[in-house]
Amino acid sequence: MVKKNTAPKNNESGGLVITLDFELLWGVFDKVNYNEKWEYFKATRLVIPKILNLFDKYSIHCTWAVVGMLFNENWEEWESNIPSEIPNYHNPLLSAYDYGNSIKSKETEFLCFAPQLIRQIQNTRGQEIGTHTYSHYYCLEPGQTLLTFKADLQKSIELADKNAILTHSLVFPRNQYNIDYLEICDELGIKNVRSNPENWYWDDTQESGLLEKIFRTGDAYAGPKDKSYLRKEIQHVSENIKAQKASRLLRPFTNNKIQEKLKLSRIKAEITKAAKRNEIYHLWWHPHNFGCHPDESLQALEEVVKHVKNCGKLYGFNSYTMDELYKEFH
Repeated sequence: MVKKNTAPKNNESGGLVITLDFELLWGVFDKVNYNEKWEYFKATRLVIPKILNLFDKYSIHCTWAVVGMLFNENWEEWESNIPSEIPNYHNPLLSAYDYGNSIKSKETEFLCFAPQLIRQIQNTRGQEIGTHTYSHYYCLEPGQTLLTFKADLQKSIELADKNAILTHSLVFPRNQYNIDYLEICDELGIKNVRSNPENWYWDDTQESGLLEKIFRTGDAYAGPKDKSYLRKEIQHVSENIKAQKASRLLRPFTNNKIQEKLKLSRIKAEITKAAKRNEIYHLWWHPHNFGCHPDESLQALEEVVKHVKNCGKLYGFNSYTMDELYKEFH
């Protein structure tokens, strides 16, 4: 039996938003020993063009939230781009500047800079380059201030602008969403921010306990499936900024076949539900999540984007960057 195409008009249909937190070592330097991560980040760098090829093949639009330090070519350029004010975290292990100064060498540039990959993203249709702040800035950590946040975000926007990139979308590092900083974002031209899912275990990503972490992980496989939302729920959080709520984190591949099946069937079921209800579904992950099992991760991603393409044919389900969604429903 051939399924009937029940696609609504474009301005009534739902859609998928994908945001990728592109960080390399800057996103995890306080959690890992970089000497043990060479192959991991080598695989990450190789898999990004393959992700772009998949997106191009299936007409998938995506917002890449790029840590601004990745724009630098080398450590010399990095030193020349240190902002006028930098955060003085109470926990010094969180400082990207202290860390960078401690690992500077020709070899570590591979882990910390990626202007060529940024250009590949820029040259792939349907891709938006947003910001993940300049230094993977922690907006809820003690010791940082509005002044240092502004200097950090300005530097990220400045480097993007030098590469003919307009910065309209922001993802807060570690999901440390800080409403007190939205006025600065607005002042600097940001129009979209990613906010956290409306579940209690996403309420405070800075002070998460073991129970919250268990629930966030388990949510990928079991529990409530209503993760999509109506366009009217994308609301102004400042004069010109809209918060686009994340729906689900695409968890890294595991060798557990049952978990993988549950994870993918869950995401596809949620996408189908969003398509039928004309709702928005916002999927996110880090490119380095594909660093351990790149082939298997790409295969899983292709399964998801094929499903999105099919929902587009059946229900008019679209694919958006954050900024495209803002413009369409502004």
